Amino acid sequence: MTKIISTGVVHKVTADMRKSLLSSKKVQEDWNDLTLLARNEWICWTTSVKKLETRKIISSDYIQIR
Repeated sequence: MTKIISTGVVHKVTADMRKSLLSSKKVQEDWNDLTLLARNEWICWTTSVKKLETRKIISSDYIQIR
C-alpha cells in the first residue's frame, strides 16, 4: 500500500523527507493538510541547506512540532 505524501507547488518531497513524514500517521495527516504553498515553503527551506546533517535536524524538528 502506497502512502500519499502531497508535494508543493514547485518542489517535490525528497526521499529523506518522505521517510520522515511517513514516520507517523499524525505527521503525515498534518503535512497533507497544509496548503500547497506552505508545503512548498517547507520543502524549499529543508532542501536549500548545504549540509545533510542540517536537513536531518530540520526534518526532525518538524516532526517534533507535530
